[in-house]
Amino acid sequence: MASVQFRPTDDGATLTTEMLPSLNGKGVGSQPNGKPNGEVMRLEPKIGLFSGVTVNVGCIIGSGIFVSPKGVILNMGSVGASLLIWTFSGLFSMLGALCYAELGLSIPKSGGTYAYIREAFGDLIAFLYVWLGLVVLLPVTFAALGIIFGQYLLEPAIVAMNCTDVDLTGCTQILAILCVSIVSYINCRSVSLAARVQDVLTVVKVLALAAIIIIGVVELAKGNTENFENAFEGTNWMGLGGALYSGLFSYAGWYSLNFIVEEIKDPPRNLPRAIVISVSTVTSIYVLANLAYFTVLTPQELMQSNAVAVTFGIKVMGKFALIMPIAVALSTLGSINGTLLTSSRLFFAGARDGVLPKLISMINVRYKTPLPALFFVSVLSLVYVFVKDVFQLINYFNFVTWTSSGMAVLGLLYLRWKRPELEKPYKVNIALPIAFVIACGTLVTLGAIAAPMDTAIGVAITCTGVPIYCLLIKPRHLPRILTLFVAKFSTVFQRLFLVTAEEKYE
Repeated sequence: MASVQFRPTDDGATLTTEMLPSLNGKGVGSQPNGKPNGEVMRLEPKIGLFSGVTVNVGCIIGSGIFVSPKGVILNMGSVGASLLIWTFSGLFSMLGALCYAELGLSIPKSGGTYAYIREAFGDLIAFLYVWLGLVVLLPVTFAALGIIFGQYLLEPAIVAMNCTDVDLTGCTQILAILCVSIVSYINCRSVSLAARVQDVLTVVKVLALAAIIIIGVVELAKGNTENFENAFEGTNWMGLGGALYSGLFSYAGWYSLNFIVEEIKDPPRNLPRAIVISVSTVTSIYVLANLAYFTVLTPQELMQSNAVAVTFGIKVMGKFALIMPIAVALSTLGSINGTLLTSSRLFFAGARDGVLPKLISMINVRYKTPLPALFFVSVLSLVYVFVKDVFQLINYFNFVTWTSSGMAVLGLLYLRWKRPELEKPYKVNIALPIAFVIACGTLVTLGAIAAPMDTAIGVAITCTGVPIYCLLIKPRHLPRILTLFVAKFSTVFQRLFLVTAEEKYE
């Protein structure tokens, strides 16, 4: 093992590739240029158009479409209005995605929303977004998705053994831990492997929804159209805000591909195409799936169901109905994999820019993956699996998606004015970002009115990042004891996981 020497940085010391332990019996530094195979240590573009589409589709289609139809129909009260909400939600997501395509090519940096907010509005606001994502929002989301995965995976066994009264919380938590751990390992091991897993899981979830759509077409052919008669009767337009939140929740993830723009092959060509194809595909699937639900289930049955797809399967698929909870579990698994693949780059990018400890921006020298970023968010996710009110925590941060997305697109407008020299391989009509920013502001306002206490708690937790930034991020020199602690921890972590700082192409 090479002797350890320290290279001072803002937050301690790091090890170069020459100082790390050996790979396959040879020192890392003994390779040409001090790197394995003479390569530069950085994230590599390994995601093509098809994988880009499957990553975005896989991040968008989680458990929402199998569950959220209840929320839309409860708020709107009619079949016709519910279908309009699903269509509008898809079009609105496309509007935001097109704006993000311009941002992703004008500012081609990993981190997506964070990178755009930082470019336009500076480090503090960008740090608050990263802080909230790292400490609460994303780990809580992964924990919640893991629990949903466990619940639906256990559903066939519960039905088979008729043990609906048994408390299976422990089993669900164990499955959630296994789910998050396995997905984390895959993402640490290989970007290409994570993308291939996402390809397979996306195909599975699309096939499951295709089965629902085909059954709906068959039912329509049989003449089961009674639920579409007087389709707008009983519409409750006062419930529009709640219905939009439920519908748009199911489309969340349309921005995911921008987080990994540095790992996309030929981004000027593939990023806009992947975004348009994925969001259009999801919108079509969602609208057709809801049409299918209404060919079998009445509005009242949808309102009473906590898992619409499972209720649908029980009613029309007989003994094959247990396929549905398994499909929901696999769909959730795909959402975890895709979101972890993309969102970990948020923390990687934040650390690379100095708003998080440098260690989080390091890359595994063997696999070229942002292993520290993946490691820390995964560990926090496993902790949140044991939090009793994990779903309530998510409610506190419903405003974050539309506040941050609106600010990113507002940054697009600001940068067009302030920095007209920025290269724009792709450019949208200025009316689109203006409309999107106004709509985001409206959604945040409606959400705050509907749940003022939850929103206030979420804002308060977000603001805890301000003193952290002022005390630990902004100062150029930290207290010596803290610097030494970070240096020691970073050194141990680097040796243990074989990670080193990213390097730029010459």
